[in-house]
Amino acid sequence: MPMSLPAGPGVGFKPAHFDAILADAANPPAFVEIHAENYMGDGGRPHAQLGALRERFALSVHGVGLSIGGEGPLDTAHLARLRRLIDRYRPESFSEHLAWSTHDGAFFNDLLPLPYTPGTLARVGDHIRRVQDTLGRRMLLENPSTYLRFEESTIDEVEFLGALVAGTGCGLLLDINNVFVSAVNHDTDPRAYLADFPFEAVGELHLGGHDSDTDETGAPLLIDAHGSPVADPVWALFEEVIGRTGPLPSLIEWDNDVPEWPVLSAEVARAGAVLARHSRSRAA
Repeated sequence: MPMSLPAGPGVGFKPAHFDAILADAANPPAFVEIHAENYMGDGGRPHAQLGALRERFALSVHGVGLSIGGEGPLDTAHLARLRRLIDRYRPESFSEHLAWSTHDGAFFNDLLPLPYTPGTLARVGDHIRRVQDTLGRRMLLENPSTYLRFEESTIDEVEFLGALVAGTGCGLLLDINNVFVSAVNHDTDPRAYLADFPFEAVGELHLGGHDSDTDETGAPLLIDAHGSPVADPVWALFEEVIGRTGPLPSLIEWDNDVPEWPVLSAEVARAGAVLARHSRSRAA
């Protein structure tokens, strides 16, 4: 089995959509993505559904609990559970976040940001190599959505990601909504961020919705909430990225206030239309 996802539109799987996905002959996703931590038990309905989906679709496994950026060592038991899941389903892709969520034995239910320093680079690189050695495959690392910056950071985020690719052989998961959210929050240009992005390492794209608010000064504040349709500025960035790279595996994320399948399917179809249009353009 080739370890790469098809260059089409995918969807984050929600159990409520199981029957609808299997019945949707008009607009089936090119692949489905699950959160690894939801399938670390040994059996039951989650695995029955996932087994049926695996027979029909390419599979992306997306982790949220490894704490790749944590100061301590990776959780050996968590890694072992992840290895069993990967061995069981042989997904085309595995990804995790450039973030941390554990400290001194405590787990925080959030993906927290990192300072970009040589020390952080070395630690994250060691953790990525450990994951890849344990799983026996390349992993993808996702760029974060951020709400603050560290004064101690000395490395640009895109440069940091590129250095991790060069030093570990990992790939990247480019979350375009995260790029837009961070750019608005820090009053920067998302296109400047993407100008030097190492697209040759990108194995998957993510598209999701965000919430809009203001901070204590009245400045715009976006929250990466995954509870609404993809915003028009994010669709515009997606179009520009695909125009540059050609079609890539592109996932619609909708994790909160999950709608009925036809609403989510329409988002998948919109992503698919962009990919198809650029595929035809390149062929021509």
